[in-house]
Amino acid sequence: MKVGAAIAEILRREGISSICAYPLNFITEFAADIDIRTVITRAERIAGHMADAVSRVTSGQTIGVYATQHGPGIENGFGAVAQAYGESVPLLVIPMGYDRKNLNVEPNFSAVASLRTVAKSVESVGSGAELPNIMRRAFSQLRNGRGGPVVVEVPIDMWGEEVHEPLDYQPVVTTRWGPDPVDVEKAANLLVDARRPVLYVGQGVHYSRAWSQLKRLAEHLGVPVMTSLSGKSSFPEDHPLALGSGGFAVPGTVPHFLDASDLIFGIGCSFTESAFATAMPKGKTIIHSTLDPKHIDKDQRVNLALVGDAMLTLEALIAAVQKRVPQQRSWSPIQEEIASVRQRWLAEWMPKLTSNENPINPYRVIAELQHIVDPKNTVITHDAGTPRDVLSPFWVSTEPLSYIGWGKTTQLGYGLGLALGAKLAQPEKLCINVWGDASIGFTGMDFETAVREKLPILSILFNNFSMAMELAQMGVSTKKYRSTDISGNYADLARALGGYGERITEPGEIVAAIKRGIEQTRKGMPALLEFITCQEVKMSRAPGVHYVLPVPKG
Repeated sequence: MKVGAAIAEILRREGISSICAYPLNFITEFAADIDIRTVITRAERIAGHMADAVSRVTSGQTIGVYATQHGPGIENGFGAVAQAYGESVPLLVIPMGYDRKNLNVEPNFSAVASLRTVAKSVESVGSGAELPNIMRRAFSQLRNGRGGPVVVEVPIDMWGEEVHEPLDYQPVVTTRWGPDPVDVEKAANLLVDARRPVLYVGQGVHYSRAWSQLKRLAEHLGVPVMTSLSGKSSFPEDHPLALGSGGFAVPGTVPHFLDASDLIFGIGCSFTESAFATAMPKGKTIIHSTLDPKHIDKDQRVNLALVGDAMLTLEALIAAVQKRVPQQRSWSPIQEEIASVRQRWLAEWMPKLTSNENPINPYRVIAELQHIVDPKNTVITHDAGTPRDVLSPFWVSTEPLSYIGWGKTTQLGYGLGLALGAKLAQPEKLCINVWGDASIGFTGMDFETAVREKLPILSILFNNFSMAMELAQMGVSTKKYRSTDISGNYADLARALGGYGERITEPGEIVAAIKRGIEQTRKGMPALLEFITCQEVKMSRAPGVHYVLPVPKG
């Protein structure tokens, strides 16, 4: 058996049914030979983003596989690996490498050396005999512990090397671990005794699939729940105890209850400090439940830490809580307060959510889209900038993994690949990406991938002919040189690439256009709806959070 055939067989045994790739990587031929689907994109980064989404929408139960060429292929794909690293996504990266005698010769790009800074582990295949051990180590890293990219470089002269038969490989063991029982009891006592606790939920709850345990704990004690952007949809946002998601833009319920809290319990989160994460207010008791001990006291000083899998942690915590509080507490006072705060916040924003102004207000588009889609059968993601901050506070996610939230490195154009990967993994779902006229400039040609690969996604595009969020910082260069102006007719682009494209300029056409776009996806046609929108800059911002960097004076 050759190295290429052995890698393909190992992927098959590990439950891999697709590989996202560009341009040339020999694994695509070996995989296709045993009916593993190859999806070829138009750019390296998008292939990585698609594989990233496969891992996300399956909670890592299916590992996304990203393959690219040696040299410029993986050079261009570096951003996809870095994004997955920032978002802690288990992603198997298989770049080809230069032949072994030239692997470390300048100026050749070394994936092993260069990706080490943005990967959980990196290894190069140096012999056929060692391949099963290398792949076993890779999958063990992918299926255990905190997620992240794992790189297995295959030099171009290795693919034809022999591997011993029969192939000595079986799927790796997946294990979980839980927190110290003593600390669980301490956490239970703190939670039970707190006057105004808040649960802050990260994507660790998604990867451990601990949605029901989270709900049980919140309901038993009547504790309000907010999520990070990446944790969004881990708790149903139509639940009476739901506050919504954090980020740069947040629902009014989030700062209200964080400020009034006396204890914040972070579950499956990193508490990473970022302009696109919700800062925890000072002076609160903080309990931090995380899978990775490196996160403890990293950016947020904590009073108590529980290290372990989110499901095991929550199950242990529920048992400890129920010893002290056998009967479920009443939600009534906190439920009424949440509803009251949300009602006031929505009243403030209703003029934008129902606006008839022209150009179209993007908030109106999101409000109408929410009313039309079936939330149980939809996966939606944002892009960086305005699309994220218009969508995330107002979109009510009711099903686990129905919202792919992100933001730590905020690469423009990431959302398209995520929607494509979600559709690849869950073809029965309506998969939507919301992007802007800046984002499409980075990845728009890969709308053709949606057409060619028969991945009928729905793309909602806000076109305001501007880098809107940068206007506040680029006033002089905009006035003198129109530096923030960008333009294009993107509906025409979608049609030219073989998909459905429609430009919408009137508010009264929003609903009908969305319905036409969804109908096209049902027929198997990717659809791009281009809404001509105003340069909306008002966001539902969390106090003290600033998107822009300070401009140097003088």
